[in-house]
Amino acid sequence: MRLIAKGQEPIELTTWKKANPHGRYPDLDKSEQGKSTRRAIRQAAIKDQFGLCAYCCKQIDEANSTNEHIASQMATPNKTLDFTNIVASCKTPKRCNQARGSTDLPLTPLMPECETELKFRLSGKVEGGTERAAKTIDILGLDTKAIREERKQLVDALIYIKGKQPNELRLLNDDELKQLPDLFSDLDNPNETGLLSPFSPILVNIIKGIIDQAGII
Repeated sequence: MRLIAKGQEPIELTTWKKANPHGRYPDLDKSEQGKSTRRAIRQAAIKDQFGLCAYCCKQIDEANSTNEHIASQMATPNKTLDFTNIVASCKTPKRCNQARGSTDLPLTPLMPECETELKFRLSGKVEGGTERAAKTIDILGLDTKAIREERKQLVDALIYIKGKQPNELRLLNDDELKQLPDLFSDLDNPNETGLLSPFSPILVNIIKGIIDQAGII
């Protein structure tokens, strides 16, 4: 996960809520204006997330993603149209929104701790540094064999771009480790179209973990 800073709600949502003061999210399906408001919500969420799934950091667009309520619609019916409660999730089977359903998430991408309590490895594996992180991994299906392989391939590709071998990162001396944040500094910066590379926050997490494990200050 990468911490999501929610932006301003889209004007389409503001307009729809004013015209439908007692409306709920499911009501958006009842008119063309409502459906177009759903799309505007998703587009705004994807922009906030720099084109990455809120949970697994896979690259998404309007076609392969869905609007996802952090606090489920069932649990918080009065927040179904609260843009600060809506993110964009991939539609991957048995992962993220498709795995979660309406189960409560103890750790979410709206919490800063999501970047530190999930511990990613070069092997593609992810571990929970806390009980709530471990539970969140299970709920969202973030450590299946399929996603571990997908993460490893894309993280390896990001490392190769910098002229490094993935296993080489474990063998660097202290001075070389100190240079890693600068070498990979672009990973956390969106490109000219406002997008981050798929799974780039995972590699940022891995590099921080390697440096922390080595005790480098």
